[in-house]
Amino acid sequence: MKLTLRHEDMSPHAIRVSSYVVGFALSIILTLGAYLLVSQHVAGHHAFLTHRFLIGSVLALAVTQLIVQLVFFLHLGREHKPRWNLRVLLFAVLVVVILLIGSLWIMAHMDYNMRPSSPNSTDSAIVKDEGF
Repeated sequence: MKLTLRHEDMSPHAIRVSSYVVGFALSIILTLGAYLLVSQHVAGHHAFLTHRFLIGSVLALAVTQLIVQLVFFLHLGREHKPRWNLRVLLFAVLVVVILLIGSLWIMAHMDYNMRPSSPNSTDSAIVKDEGF
């Protein structure tokens, strides 16, 4: 991969600097958009937007940011063998989803199993274990 600015050197697979500039500008805009939404929500004492709308908006901006990163910086779709890179990307997404769901599942079960039935039972269990 080579960076070129001249039209004579352009090959079908040459990467233009303008692609990086557009990707960087879009990344900055998306990041600032998410930041401004959350900061307005907090500054307005949670009256500016509903929590559900804010979460949906930030998630949509994050997915858009992911797509921008993949297209403009990792050049997904511009290679000779796009199926291979797509398979690797989908496998990585699968691994992340499995880790995320597994972690949430483990934490939910730990929270349920470690929760005392009442606050007094925790105190009595500590007293019994320590021998006070």
